[in-house]
Amino acid sequence: MKAHTKETQAAISPNRAIHLLKEGNQRFQSNEEVDRNLLAQVLDTSTGQYPFATILHCVDSRVSAELVFDQGIGDIFSIRIAGNFVNEDILGSMEFTCKLAGTKVIVVLGHTACGAVKGACDDAKLGNLTTLLSKLKPAVEAVEEPADTSERNSGNIEFVNNVAEKNVYMTIANIRAQSPVLEEMENQGEIKIVGAMYDIKDGSVTFYD
Repeated sequence: MKAHTKETQAAISPNRAIHLLKEGNQRFQSNEEVDRNLLAQVLDTSTGQYPFATILHCVDSRVSAELVFDQGIGDIFSIRIAGNFVNEDILGSMEFTCKLAGTKVIVVLGHTACGAVKGACDDAKLGNLTTLLSKLKPAVEAVEEPADTSERNSGNIEFVNNVAEKNVYMTIANIRAQSPVLEEMENQGEIKIVGAMYDIKDGSVTFYD
């Protein structure tokens, strides 16, 4: 499979971009990944890159966007940070990938049993990690149930996963609120900003679109 060109990228709509990711995840779950010559794609992209999607996801070793969406070199921009939240640097990266490099969709990809979310639920403290986990605290506080504080911790996996899902929605809201560039592109139909959750037990991705 050849890497995307400027022409093939331009022909992909935001809805088509989401569809391509969904198809890729289906292949991944079925163990029917596309046979790619990655070294050939290295050559294809040596003079330029034309990815169709930007994926913001966690550093978790089990959640590699290129693998779970069955994509090759030059297909997606991959932004990784524990807890998949945004800050100025990540927003700037997204503005580059969409406005200047032409991707058609931003996917905020959370995942089940997220270690960063567990740390935020437990109010963990450790060096610079303390500051990072504070960015996830609003999602912890936004999940109202269970009210019993003894159940609002990493030992309650349902609570953890609900916080991870809430964090996806809140991150999308932050992208729109903090980046006029991306908000305008979405309003004009140039891109879509969507959320999704990856299940570490079966490899499936559920989109919220």
